[in-house]
Amino acid sequence: MRVIRGLHNLHAAHQGGAVTIGNFDGLHRGHQAVLRQLHRHAAAQQLVTSVVTFEPTPQEYFSPATAPARLQRLRDKLALLETLDVDQVLCLHFDHRLAGLTAADFVQRILIEGLDVRYLVVGDDFRFGKGREGDFAFLQRAGECHGFEVAGTVTCTECGERVSSTRIRQALAAGDMQTVACLLGRPYRIIGRVAPGQQRGRTIGFHTANIHLHRAVSPLSGVFAVRVAGIGDQPVNGVANVGTRPTVDGSFQLLEVHLFDFDADIYGCYLDVEFCSKLRDERKFASFELLKQQIQLDAEQARRFFTTSECPSE
Repeated sequence: MRVIRGLHNLHAAHQGGAVTIGNFDGLHRGHQAVLRQLHRHAAAQQLVTSVVTFEPTPQEYFSPATAPARLQRLRDKLALLETLDVDQVLCLHFDHRLAGLTAADFVQRILIEGLDVRYLVVGDDFRFGKGREGDFAFLQRAGECHGFEVAGTVTCTECGERVSSTRIRQALAAGDMQTVACLLGRPYRIIGRVAPGQQRGRTIGFHTANIHLHRAVSPLSGVFAVRVAGIGDQPVNGVANVGTRPTVDGSFQLLEVHLFDFDADIYGCYLDVEFCSKLRDERKFASFELLKQQIQLDAEQARRFFTTSECPSE
């Protein structure tokens, strides 16, 4: 899969394909349905498939203090798009220049001059251009004028409600990992590199692998039973805390994972942490000793979970 960063890196080999546009945060079942539609048409017409996405997201650019928590980082989104057989991704830096493009300029510069689009699929609620003036009807008229087809998507629903990134965030906040897995089509995961920590866990017999979240706001918090891949042939069960560690006056969000029956140096390794079940909310304890006792209870509860249950399946 080719990753093209910015319009200036587009050339003729990238043009003339089937295109979709969006944030694609989480790449949930609704997004996957859009990509299947894109692939079907591209295969029939022998076109390359292109996904156009933005970094940062428009919401993060316009309202960084209130933008919703990201379900995944850009690097994780790109890795998943590759597994979904996308040919190329055009990642556009969302800044004042892109935000200032009118709908007509967006179509001309990005879709026509940049990508020479032949087939475009977007949701019927898609809005773009300065002041969100462009919509599905605008794209249809542009397609008629410039010779490309514009197709809408069928809303993907589960239990009578639309599958959306917002709904997944709500389920994550509620600790409903079964619903999250159902909406995503896979268990929720965070992938990250193990970084050195303050090593407080060593003093109480609970070594932890510390992973920085690299996002302004985490979409979930609390203590979870987790299954971790990336450190051997088989996943390793464990217990994890996502949060600010209020008992030790943490000032930033961190993912801390304690792996069961595992003792090896994994600094620098990339771990794939699969969240199976929420055990409790994060809270502040009156002493480090009380925190130690609670971690022991959390570990026991997580071990019981893995002896009686399974992680949400893909």
